Amino acid sequence: MKKVILCFLVSLICSAQVIGQNKTLPFSNYITQRKGLANAYAAISVKKNATVAFLGGSITYNDGWRNKVCAYLKERFPATKFHFIAAGIPSLGSLPHTFRLGQDVLDSGKVDLLFLEAAVNDQVNGTDSVTQVRSLEGIVRHAKTSNPFMDIVLMSFADPDKTKQYNSGITPTSVANHELIAGYYQLPSINLAKAIHDKLANNEFSWEKDFKDLHPSPFGQELYFEAIKDLLSSNFASLNKQGIKKQKALKLPVLLNKGSFTHGRYLNIENAVDKSGWELVKSWTPQDGLGTRPGFVRVPMLVSTTAGSSFTLKFKGNAIGMAIVSGSDAGILNYSIDGGPEKQVDLFTQWSQSLHLPWYILLGANLKNADHVLKVSISTEKNQNSKGTACRIVNFLVN
Repeated sequence: MKKVILCFLVSLICSAQVIGQNKTLPFSNYITQRKGLANAYAAISVKKNATVAFLGGSITYNDGWRNKVCAYLKERFPATKFHFIAAGIPSLGSLPHTFRLGQDVLDSGKVDLLFLEAAVNDQVNGTDSVTQVRSLEGIVRHAKTSNPFMDIVLMSFADPDKTKQYNSGITPTSVANHELIAGYYQLPSINLAKAIHDKLANNEFSWEKDFKDLHPSPFGQELYFEAIKDLLSSNFASLNKQGIKKQKALKLPVLLNKGSFTHGRYLNIENAVDKSGWELVKSWTPQDGLGTRPGFVRVPMLVSTTAGSSFTLKFKGNAIGMAIVSGSDAGILNYSIDGGPEKQVDLFTQWSQSLHLPWYILLGANLKNADHVLKVSISTEKNQNSKGTACRIVNFLVN
């Protein structure tokens, strides 16, 4: 009798433990399909020739989820010829992406499916909300103008700051803006920042032991891949049942923000005139041993390390800026547009002491879409943490 009672108690305890276990939260809770991926599916399954691009920061640049997505597509559609464009560059968010889109993605071929992520670096780099919206909308409209049949997936990856904000009941601004643009243009999106937060709260894993870093461990990379695979497989299964065969372009709505960078592009540094104290270095490399980023080393740069150096740039458009590298000797620029009030911008960042960081600076936005003149000089002032007054320009940015 005692054995029977004991077995009954053990059974009750085990049952209680099972009942008390948290169920794994499905990634489908964090995926919004909207208009889906019908055009990409037609290119992949019917035309059997598709170009897939990945635009993002270091989490896109690093091996992991991106490679797994490529392998999944090739395995699922073995008869399809795929061209993959890996356009991730560490440290870059939506503002850099909108100006480098043409050179780094669109010039490489007609893109059928674009994965876009900028929420992590938009948050880390402190990109203001209006600039995020103008940049993300610019990317979407520029991409869809280049190919009206292109499908785009917007993704918001996780980081500790976003997790803290969700803990406080706050939706991170960069996530909200990704969802805003995805919703306005009816694009699929995945909120992985919220998914990781909720799964951590659900005790499915820990950040310290499993996910480990803003740059996910293999465990974290697998989670990202599983979420993206969920979006793709569920969408493709639905489209297959519908018998989707043809691509259909959707008419773009009116601009959400009239100042969006819909024609963002690079302007060559050779366009600078009236240069005093500047050198055009054909293949710049650092001499101080600091690290660099791909695409921002062994390339032409307009360089000066001397206060008072100046130049003039004529441009046409409604926005102007610079893509620079900011190292331990980064200086401060004085600038004016069309003879207006002189302003200053500090080129030194919180990371400049350890890295020649790619840094994108807007000097003017929402200007009249016309001819303008930008005048720039290096200030005699400098950041207290900087070792010098240097400015190294990789490209000008024009919209």
